[in-house]
Amino acid sequence: MTVIDPDTQAAAWVAEAEEDDDEMPLSTRLSIADTLTLGNATCGFMAVYFTTTGVLIPHLTGSEDGGMARHSAATAVMLMLLASVFDLFDGLVARKLRSSAMGAELDNLSDLISFGLAPAYFVVTWGMVANDANQQVSVVAAVVVLLAVVLRLARFSCVPMRDGMFQGMPGPFGALTVVSIVLLELPFVPTLLAIIGVAWLMVSRVEYPKPRGRLAVAMLAWIVASMGLLGAWAFDAPGGELLMQTGCALQVVLGAVIPLFATARRVHTFRDNRREARTAAQG
Repeated sequence: MTVIDPDTQAAAWVAEAEEDDDEMPLSTRLSIADTLTLGNATCGFMAVYFTTTGVLIPHLTGSEDGGMARHSAATAVMLMLLASVFDLFDGLVARKLRSSAMGAELDNLSDLISFGLAPAYFVVTWGMVANDANQQVSVVAAVVVLLAVVLRLARFSCVPMRDGMFQGMPGPFGALTVVSIVLLELPFVPTLLAIIGVAWLMVSRVEYPKPRGRLAVAMLAWIVASMGLLGAWAFDAPGGELLMQTGCALQVVLGAVIPLFATARRVHTFRDNRREARTAAQG
């Protein structure tokens, strides 16, 4: 029988563990960009939490407080805005420094939580608490939003895009447009149609520029301004509701105007290409 010295065996285990640690694949090591991405996911989850505890549960238990519901709804939307800030900066940091091998997967999963689940849940809650809303139809609209984000993220992972462009409305922009439509408190049918329209834009082939350089700065400034408007509404500041509705209306207008410009530019490019082809054929 072979006798193994316990001390020798322990030393071998330690050496093997250290060797495994040295050879740890990069895919298991988090980068700074990955940490920002996890912040994105955390914000999305907390948005669902505040929507549930501050809006939905008080409504279901009959203990509604208008001020608390307004404050919780504003907090939930602010967290989605903060998630979009994390989403903006994790890409910038990944390009400047480095991203781990699982960075793209983490980004997609986090985006699904913050810009798919959170706004879809916001729509479901609206369908339950709004006086003129239909709960079942609202659930269908929420599922459409969620599936649109899932399809968009899947397409982004496997379909090559033109450099500097997104195909379909970006998830953060789409999520903020959806919650802006809900916060405008329009009649049920127009709200429903607008939400479905945003979901369609997210899976469309309309091209949107990636937020880089000045566009990234403008986007960050708009997010900060939106947070300020939501804060004024949440704390019932004078004119706060009007300011919030103005901000939501601007967000919706941007969501409608950008595809029009993108489509017009695409048609113009198509016509120019055809004109050039005809000139070359005649020459």
